[in-house]
Amino acid sequence: MSVASERIIIEGIKEDGNKFRPSDWCERLATTLASFGDDQRLSYCKSAQPCRINGVNCLVVERNLATISPESYAFLLAFADENQLKVQEDRRQKQHNHKLAIDRRERRVLNNNHA
Repeated sequence: MSVASERIIIEGIKEDGNKFRPSDWCERLATTLASFGDDQRLSYCKSAQPCRINGVNCLVVERNLATISPESYAFLLAFADENQLKVQEDRRQKQHNHKLAIDRRERRVLNNNHA
């Protein structure tokens, strides 16, 4: 018996193998759960983080979001279902947190360069 992953991944690839458009879909979706911090900057919810995995835009969703905000969790899964996006358990190794930190840093650098 396998233990369920703490996260699921919604991939930017449709079940028919085509890439999902628009390309920034995961950032848009994550923004619906984001909030402004004391610094007046928008911060993604820790339970729904956009990232790239093997060159594919994805949304990594913590399963605990189903407890914290059942409506938000249901919304994300309904979005994936309606758009026929691939959803899978996050089977990556513990490098996940390190990789997300790098992705966030890279995104910050890119955003600062375009400002």
